[in-house]
Amino acid sequence: MIFKKQVQTFWSFGPNMEEQLELNPNSVSELSESLLPPLDDDDTPVLSSYALAALQEFLSEEQSHSDAGDSEVSLVSEDWRLSQFWYDAETAKTVAEEVLTLSNGVDSRVACIACPTLYAYLKKMDPNVSVQLLEYDKRFEQYGSDYTFYDYNHPEDLPSELKHSYKVIIADPPYLSKECLEKIAETISFLRQPGESFLLLLTGEVQKERAAEILGLHPCGFKPHHSSKLGNEFRVFTNYDPGTRLGGWEK
Repeated sequence: MIFKKQVQTFWSFGPNMEEQLELNPNSVSELSESLLPPLDDDDTPVLSSYALAALQEFLSEEQSHSDAGDSEVSLVSEDWRLSQFWYDAETAKTVAEEVLTLSNGVDSRVACIACPTLYAYLKKMDPNVSVQLLEYDKRFEQYGSDYTFYDYNHPEDLPSELKHSYKVIIADPPYLSKECLEKIAETISFLRQPGESFLLLLTGEVQKERAAEILGLHPCGFKPHHSSKLGNEFRVFTNYDPGTRLGGWEK
């Protein structure tokens, strides 16, 4: 921390000061008087302009880190046995913004198939958005009526009220196999409403040809990333031209 190193050239703190700064960085703005050197009645502690600038820089950095943390969404831990890998914050926000743009209208219900990160960001960014999470992991029952248990091995084993009810559908198949994508496609067919609908598929680059063949989707320029830094390259595929959003359709 730049502040600790610089301010110590002006004051000599007690032996516990290092520990206090490490345990609670915010405490630098509320230093205990007991840690300062004895002062005469007429003395007031004054930092030099150099030390004051260092203090302001430190506090600014701490505030920016705090703000960044507040903007992210907390989720349950990933379960690799279920092939769970959460999106990083930039990916989740970018895709959520696109979904909110598409669903900006009357009766624009959204279905998230196996992508709980996106569900959480959508509800954070717009608590009023109508979105249903279809997910195998029952830990997400905490979302109440917004949660529906879903096993891709039984693609249409879903409540009848969900059939043909969604204008915007986002899917993130748990496995990079043709079989899994085909079954996800059956679920999409079950969910999508008649007429205009928007489909976004987040999956590996290796599924590019299958996404076109099975669902008629095109790859976009934007490339999703995951918090766990997966080795496989991922893409966003859509059934509509997003224009300049999502990096546009790949030419």
